[in-house]
Amino acid sequence: MEQLLTVNGIAMHVVTEGEGPAVLLLHGFPDTHAVWRLQIKALVAAGYRVIAPDLRGYGQTEAPGTEDAYAMHALRADVVALLDALGVERVLLVGHDWGSVVGWNVCMHAPERVERFVALSVGHPAAYTEGGPLQLLKGYYVLVFQLRGIAESMLKAFDWHSLRGLASTPAQFEEWRAHLDRSGRLTAALNYYRANLKMFNASTWPTVKVPVLGVWSSGDVALTEAQMRGSEKYVGDSFRYERIEKAGHWLQLEAAGQVNALILNFFQSHPQNASRETIP
Repeated sequence: MEQLLTVNGIAMHVVTEGEGPAVLLLHGFPDTHAVWRLQIKALVAAGYRVIAPDLRGYGQTEAPGTEDAYAMHALRADVVALLDALGVERVLLVGHDWGSVVGWNVCMHAPERVERFVALSVGHPAAYTEGGPLQLLKGYYVLVFQLRGIAESMLKAFDWHSLRGLASTPAQFEEWRAHLDRSGRLTAALNYYRANLKMFNASTWPTVKVPVLGVWSSGDVALTEAQMRGSEKYVGDSFRYERIEKAGHWLQLEAAGQVNALILNFFQSHPQNASRETIP
């Protein structure tokens, strides 16, 4: 079922499917909820209710026009407000890319809303900043994206050549282009990087007090293994790490079977009765 809900002052597009414990899937750059299509099918078949929104600025969700509208406090508030709108008290949370960053922050500041968390590709923000020279080199694009107007032109140049090269399949690239070609949407996506640059220089971070599964893929061009492994020291509950070989950054598409199995195993290895919906 597709819905357009008023969430934290914006219109948010969300897809919900299935019945059972609630699973919230948060996508990253430059995706929409559609990047989770292979996980949605598997989770529904396993007896879960899946909630897959387009995050603010993406897909059919409203895209505020100011840069500060994409600051982490707003992104985090979107998630909590979405759960409230759907009547979900606690959720099983999965994030990828910026969805992982948002997920880590929700776990830090609203742990009572999360039963457990699966972070794909991106580790704890503090572990990211401690990733060393290799992570700094891999993350060069974060600084490039700060060049307002210039970054937009670079990404669009030669028929989106740079993004075309990142896509796992031609179909994935066409999804990106169809979304980002719309007025203001590329800038909205880049505002995640611009509004939150200082976040990665924070000196202190709250301890994450929910169980976490961190999954990293060996072909990731943007993230190092160290930043995911290093996340363990920022988790006050249990932390489990899994490495997937020969998959790139979009591991949920390139290694869907392995990713789905890891998610389901992690969810099913603990009691599920805490993931529940409130009664209206």
